[in-house]
Amino acid sequence: MFEYAPAPESRDIVDIKPSYGLFINGEFVDGHGESFKSINPASEETLAEIACAAPQDVDRAVHAARQAYDAVWSGLPGRERAKYLFRIARIIQERSRELAVLESIDNGKPIRESRDVDLPLVAAHFFYYAGWADKLAYAGFRRSPTDGAGGGADPRPIGVAGQVIPWNFPLLMLAWKIAPALACGNTVVLKPAETTPLTALAFADICRQADLPPGVVNIITGAGETGQALVAHPDVDKVAFTGSTDVGRQIARSVARTGKRLTLELGGKAANVIFDDAPLDQAIEGIVNGIFFNQGHVCCAGSRLLVQESVAEELLGRLKSRMATLRIGDPLDKNTDIGAINSAAQLEKIRMLSEIGEREGAARWSPPCELPSRGFWFAPTLFTDVAQSHRIAREEIFGPVLSVLTFRTPAEAVEKANNTPYGLSAGVWTEKGSRILWMAERLRAGVVWANTFNKFDPAAPFGGYKESGFGREGGRHGLAAYLDV
Repeated sequence: MFEYAPAPESRDIVDIKPSYGLFINGEFVDGHGESFKSINPASEETLAEIACAAPQDVDRAVHAARQAYDAVWSGLPGRERAKYLFRIARIIQERSRELAVLESIDNGKPIRESRDVDLPLVAAHFFYYAGWADKLAYAGFRRSPTDGAGGGADPRPIGVAGQVIPWNFPLLMLAWKIAPALACGNTVVLKPAETTPLTALAFADICRQADLPPGVVNIITGAGETGQALVAHPDVDKVAFTGSTDVGRQIARSVARTGKRLTLELGGKAANVIFDDAPLDQAIEGIVNGIFFNQGHVCCAGSRLLVQESVAEELLGRLKSRMATLRIGDPLDKNTDIGAINSAAQLEKIRMLSEIGEREGAARWSPPCELPSRGFWFAPTLFTDVAQSHRIAREEIFGPVLSVLTFRTPAEAVEKANNTPYGLSAGVWTEKGSRILWMAERLRAGVVWANTFNKFDPAAPFGGYKESGFGREGGRHGLAAYLDV
């Protein structure tokens, strides 16, 4: 049997400090909350002590953002804002290896994904929105005639943006939020997830390296209470959140009747639809990428596989063979396909829902694999004999777990794919272009991929329907969330 020799990426390129403060007004300062630890999910070792922002720290950060907005950033010409964004993008490229290693250590994702997917996209988003900064008048947006400025006036920034990001793509979600906000002339207070704060704090250092004016970007760390304080702060003009649907509901209630702008990118239960004329080898790779990329910690993961009955048996046989080749282990090993689950709490949720799937009658299968003795690990898992009423077919598991259902006709595929409270993404695999367009028109999903899955570009908008949230991030559409239009 062919064996892969270990190919570890060096940790020496990363200098993790023993402790980190809050980044407010261009400086690292102490927090007034109870500090917490950032843990390496692959080994359970403590990486650093992280400051926790109390309400007075949140207030200080928002005040710094407001001062920077009023005194510097909102009045800066777009071409000048663009220079800062270009500078940040170039520094990210220069430090990409360091940031990729740090992301894999803190998050648990394989270094191949951090290095080859996350970091190139992070830099690309800053480059892309730097290009928009001096062209906002030509983006197709105008202010409302009811705003006192006259109909058709050029758009202007909103003010201070409070942004809360998740732990599955810490640095990429930061880029999705911060790049368009700064390009449009807003200032930012960002809260990363408590389990993955290190790359956001490294980005704070990048802001200083780029000579970004103090207060334009502020990064406060903490748990849910810190996020609640930021969202509820009266001087925050715009709230952007990516995370669970339950938390999104709470945020929507919090900002109701306040006049704050709000965008929510929430959970998903995407259908990946395979027709009988699909290129099966290509589809297998798309299925694997759709659900096992980033350990399934992807809001738009293709966690429901809908296969046309006539090819279901053949496809499942090929899929199991492919799953047996996936390598699980050290996230810093360049051979690793599936890394560590991000936290003990998330691992427990994945285990619970998988056990419920078995109890409800679905057939569970995982390839033979040896999991490391320390850390948080879960083998790639496949469920067949799944009914639409099963919890594993309805609830977002957010792990490497795939539920397989079958269909006979395109109309049945659409009905089953749309039978979910979510509406973030979907995939369609077929050789017929007309069928792709027919399906895309009927699928209630913000993004529909054709003969691919989990492909992103900073010029393409991303967002959902129904319980997957509202608003768009990326592309020209992503500017609207940060402009007074």
